[in-house]
Amino acid sequence: MRKTTLILAGLLAITLSLVAQAAHEFETFEVTVFNITKSQNFTPILLATHHGSVSLFTSGRAASTELEILAEGGDTMPLRDLLDSNPDVLMTVSTDGLLLPGQSVTVEIQADVHFNRLSITSMLIPTNDTFVGLRSMKLLPLRSTLFTLPAYDSGTELNDELCANIPGPDCGGEGYNADTAGGEGYVYTSSGISGVGDLEPAVFDWRNPVARVRVRRK
Repeated sequence: MRKTTLILAGLLAITLSLVAQAAHEFETFEVTVFNITKSQNFTPILLATHHGSVSLFTSGRAASTELEILAEGGDTMPLRDLLDSNPDVLMTVSTDGLLLPGQSVTVEIQADVHFNRLSITSMLIPTNDTFVGLRSMKLLPLRSTLFTLPAYDSGTELNDELCANIPGPDCGGEGYNADTAGGEGYVYTSSGISGVGDLEPAVFDWRNPVARVRVRRK
């Protein structure tokens, strides 16, 4: 009887171990981002897989300083460093260079049952403080999906549309500035280019959505 009990206990331990390993198996996802605007460029795109408690931004609330830096200057590193230091984030990936209108870029990222959310963000240039964003999309048990993303205004800078205050190849002006005077103070759906400054709406304006994203589990 004792021998049988030990055998059953051993089998139970093995079973629990296999279940635990299966629960922590990583799934690889292929993520393709398409720039579907006419004249807006995407700066390097930051992707993250994470727990549902993590949020890159929330509409109607103030942007973090790290998101402000990305939305005003296209620099992903402060936000990426912040995410990488968070134990509720599994993985971050950043693309290289600009994603031009009509082009796409594909990256791979991993997720599991605990880190089961995907977020994406990138600055649109030329704009003052506009970004494309995906906030905490559930990945598993997803196999494949295709969806579109809008552009958001970070609310951290005055939308003067002056090239002196806009970075990138079209304007070559200033990127991030800690001064938030004139900003709305909260993240909201961007209304595009209005023509109050140096940017011609006929060239640089858009109507949401600005990106198409394809996610496929490998």
